Amino acid sequence: MQEIQIHLAREVPADFWEVEALYDLTFAPGRTALSSYRLRDGVDPLPDLCLTAKDPDGILAGVVRCWPVKIGTAPTVLLGPIAVHPTRQGEGIAALLMMNCIDAARLAGWARVLLVGDFSYYGRFGFTRLENVVMPPPTNPARVLGLALISGAWDGITGDVLRAVD
Repeated sequence: MQEIQIHLAREVPADFWEVEALYDLTFAPGRTALSSYRLRDGVDPLPDLCLTAKDPDGILAGVVRCWPVKIGTAPTVLLGPIAVHPTRQGEGIAALLMMNCIDAARLAGWARVLLVGDFSYYGRFGFTRLENVVMPPPTNPARVLGLALISGAWDGITGDVLRAVD
């Protein structure tokens, strides 16, 4: 197996349009109509948790962004979107971004991470289904997943996911 040559770095303002183009390519331009984007409106992303993956020539191969949200009064990281360029999928770039993002969240002192995705993929990173946490509709409840960065971080956390600034 050939080792991938990828450089991970914090997303910087100069990356913005290239990152947006990758998200549009990966998820289609209508992605901003998804309910999770309502949680991001008017809220700055968490800069220490927004990562780019570039090849040795500086070409963007993948990206992940994270946003603060709250469930009740519990501050939580909303991980995503995470995207990998179609020509680079299957190389392990998403897993590399995911693991580094989780490590950065833990180092930054966050207790829990939330995302909307397929358990069959994200379960390998330790995510579990959150039965009592509700994303804005029309999110499929079976796709609401959480990861405790410290023991018991999800204990007693229930209710609607809200914008961090509300």
